[in-house]
Amino acid sequence: MRWLLALFCLSFVTVSQASFVTTVTPSHQLQLITDGKPLKTYRISLGKGAKKGPKLIEGDKRTPEGFYWIDWRKTSDKFNLSMHISYPNISDSARARREGVEPGGMIMIHGTPDSEDNPEQLFHTLDWTDGCIAMRNVDMREVWNLVPDGTMIEIRP
Repeated sequence: MRWLLALFCLSFVTVSQASFVTTVTPSHQLQLITDGKPLKTYRISLGKGAKKGPKLIEGDKRTPEGFYWIDWRKTSDKFNLSMHISYPNISDSARARREGVEPGGMIMIHGTPDSEDNPEQLFHTLDWTDGCIAMRNVDMREVWNLVPDGTMIEIRP
């Protein structure tokens, strides 16, 4: 009888554990491509509104989608290193004019805050930016050194 009770308890534990399994959704990625072949892939975070589609209006916290350029870069006390994306492009600007809205700007690829109050690990798996593309600081330093200004980029869902 104890053996049967133990088997029942063990099967209940197994069923209970299975009910708490969560599926992991695919993460966002930044891929460096050279000669049409992937060179390196990085995990990135996008804007807080990324699940709602591409950037439409200033302040919507979405990351733009389309073709852009890395047009300048700067160091940042808050985000380590930052590379500016040429958003809005011609299509983004035309759409915003037609709709009578401001498209926004200052979209960057940048690192992550890293302080005692806000350690980098807090940000790495979340979509937390106001529309920018963020990555771990070690990854950002690598991309900073590999990607020159004037590089064309494509941001897609």
